[in-house]
Amino acid sequence: MSSKKLRRIRCLTGEIIERLAKNNVNTCKDVLSKSDLELLKILGVGIFTVHQLQQQCSLACVPQCFTSLELLEKRKKEHAQFFPTSLCDLDVVLHGGVPTGTVTEIAGPSGCGKTQFCTMLSVLATLPRNRGGLEGRVLYIDTESAFSAERLVEIAQNKYPDLYNSEDKLCEMAQKVLVDNHQTCASLIKKLETLEEEVISHKIRLIIVDSIASLVRKEFSSGVGTSLVQRTNFLSQQAALLKYIAEVFQIPVIVTNQITTRFSRQATEQDEESTEFSEGYVTVALGNTWSHNVNTRLILQYLNDNKRQVMVAKSPVAPFTVFNYTIQKDGIIQDAHGAGVYAGTDPGVQQINVRTSLPSQTDDSISSRTSN
Repeated sequence: MSSKKLRRIRCLTGEIIERLAKNNVNTCKDVLSKSDLELLKILGVGIFTVHQLQQQCSLACVPQCFTSLELLEKRKKEHAQFFPTSLCDLDVVLHGGVPTGTVTEIAGPSGCGKTQFCTMLSVLATLPRNRGGLEGRVLYIDTESAFSAERLVEIAQNKYPDLYNSEDKLCEMAQKVLVDNHQTCASLIKKLETLEEEVISHKIRLIIVDSIASLVRKEFSSGVGTSLVQRTNFLSQQAALLKYIAEVFQIPVIVTNQITTRFSRQATEQDEESTEFSEGYVTVALGNTWSHNVNTRLILQYLNDNKRQVMVAKSPVAPFTVFNYTIQKDGIIQDAHGAGVYAGTDPGVQQINVRTSLPSQTDDSISSRTSN
């Protein structure tokens, strides 16, 4: 990664790092952006030393190449390949829970429990490994100001009353969940670029971004043109940084996503050149660019007033499966009757059931189409 700090490159001497820092050169990107002449002036050394510095910074940025056997052995050495969600049937289908070293998305309409799910996972990550936890800290990046510390404590008290039976233990758990608020895309990218150091210094074992869509949809319109290009570039950069952190440190990264309504165009029978909008459907936001960047996609949707469903819409190991659940004091609770199978499709266009207060209509008005 070009944003890697120079002090994390072991072969560089403290004297060189100090001289570079005095000239505001702190990362590999800063070094590689300078010319030979500029580095010679800053360091006061020979050209051979400058070329060595450039080579070391280049090697630090280039991803390492592994064989399949090396990757397999590396995974076996890790403490855990999966992070259990406490939803038994979901964990079975996912072969143990949310996979570490990858990006998992939780998508769905407002009120379905995305933040509740993330809050519950935050509690689980702080647990000891013998209780299914990650025994570490959580970095909760909140872009919607939706995180509730009171809800975090409530879930911990009700889900694990034997562990969190005192004020001191609850405070100790809450101190392990680091909440970081960001209100602009630039601020979020800057945070992600420096995330590597924070993961190391704070021993972060779970990263949550809630939500990945809110800032993008606020700052970039979904129309064509320059805005769409900027939006796509931002999403790609965001995904690359998150996947890098997940893979390098072998930790799970959880992101939440919103929904959108799509309308497909169809040619009319009378005139093939003219088009009309078909009935709309609700699906996950951010389109195909983002959809291809997540490794696992869980979609939450409404079943009725009390119950909701979680669909495994994309996974390298799990089939298309659906589970019913309710939101209770101790978090997301799965129904006892187990899992069901549904006819899956492209996760980028998977239709989602939403709750609406609009009256049912039979015509082709927009109100009717958005209620589906």
